[in-house]
Amino acid sequence: MQTSYDSKLNNATYDALKAFQLNTINSSTSDLSNSKLRDIEASVNSFFNSIASNFNMAGYNKDILTSYVPALVYTMYDGYYIYSPYTNTLSEEDYNDESTYKPGERISGLKPYIYYSSRYVKGGIDVVISYTLDNYITIQGTINGNSVMEYGYLISDCSGDGENSATYRGIPIGTENLTEYGVEFQENANGEQIPIEKKYTYTKVNGVKYYKDGDEWFSILNGERYKQNDFKEINNAAIKYYTKAAEFRKFIQDNNLDELTTADAVDEEGNKTLQDRFGNYKIFDFDGEIAIEEPNSNFNQHRLAVIRYSIEKNLSIAIANYNNYTDSTANFQMPKLSEDEWEKITNHISIISFLQGLNIGGKVYNGYSIITNTKNEEVVSEDSIYITTADGTYHKPTEKSLENQAIIEGVLNIDFERKSLTSNTGVATYFFPKKQLGSYNSIVNQTDVEDVDNIYDYMVEKGGILAKSYFTALGRERYSMYKTNNNRAEMIAEFS
Repeated sequence: MQTSYDSKLNNATYDALKAFQLNTINSSTSDLSNSKLRDIEASVNSFFNSIASNFNMAGYNKDILTSYVPALVYTMYDGYYIYSPYTNTLSEEDYNDESTYKPGERISGLKPYIYYSSRYVKGGIDVVISYTLDNYITIQGTINGNSVMEYGYLISDCSGDGENSATYRGIPIGTENLTEYGVEFQENANGEQIPIEKKYTYTKVNGVKYYKDGDEWFSILNGERYKQNDFKEINNAAIKYYTKAAEFRKFIQDNNLDELTTADAVDEEGNKTLQDRFGNYKIFDFDGEIAIEEPNSNFNQHRLAVIRYSIEKNLSIAIANYNNYTDSTANFQMPKLSEDEWEKITNHISIISFLQGLNIGGKVYNGYSIITNTKNEEVVSEDSIYITTADGTYHKPTEKSLENQAIIEGVLNIDFERKSLTSNTGVATYFFPKKQLGSYNSIVNQTDVEDVDNIYDYMVEKGGILAKSYFTALGRERYSMYKTNNNRAEMIAEFS
């Protein structure tokens, strides 16, 4: 019965993740905070509907099961949401007949967003550094009495002029002409909306794609076309990615932030009590034997430790506090997750679900499920880039037979996913932005793939068009992502 319950919980968590994935892939606003909340709330509903359906034969309905779910966790690119009960703190004087909730009422919902961050104090440095699921960080605080707010990607060996050329580990990064397929609706003689597939030149800025149709550029928002400023047809996002990373590295070194160690991290009271957890080594070592962006670098080890510490601490509190909100006699506690499970959580968008306190006959069921999402608009990981070839196929970049193929370009994995579009009259259609089919050897069967621990070293060793295509695509997609720090108007001006 425990195995059966594990399976039911896994299925419900997978359904929740699939709902989130479908909503974000087909939404043109999925990276914006209000849209993200909508997508997550829809995913939460999918979880509870699915778990009620899965457990219906066991005699549990949705209302009963809700009281046995102490928390759901949604880990995002730069932070996470915890769905759990809390008490409405609306004061009596602010309450009126139109208020959604009453003062002191118990509510189940998403708690405020929590960033993956830690504070560091050393000499004249007092900063909070916020981490992400890749090598992008934000630095806020004071350095020698001066306020700072800087952000960027951490890369060891890169340079560029910001417009026309850049290099990464000696590999040249150039400009690109990006194209993909889309759909527009045209009215036929009978007044019907007919979907017509077209190939567009496009650029992607701050998470939004802009397409060129004749002399006009447009974007799509909720199925509607909106005319936009003119953009440059030649895309240089990858060049900007490596150029700005070099500038950010210089800022860190010029302000002695590269002297910060993990032992300089402080807790909420400002006490340096986290050394036992984080160890003692330099965080931003740009000149070490291991490049800072590589998975086994000191920076990445500390980044993962900060993310884990934050989730573990706040989730433990949420689950422990659940005992104050439920009538169940179960003692809700944070389970001990394995190292492999934490590795999944700290490197991917994921959902963690908990189901505790169900009686399964002589034993109480306490289970959890972790499902990760590798195809989303939130994060571009090293595994998110595929390589297209002249035979109309896309491949994993570590496919052995790629060296015998005519490589075209690197493409983000979700661009091969089916998308939907609805006309203003309600006619829905589906299309694929990219027409290539998955390689049987590396995408379908996965039998012709190198076992690679470090994709950066692997690409440098291979060199040539493969390395250039991969690193260009990685830089382009990361620079084009939506980030809360981005100024949309300034970024649009960069590409206009």
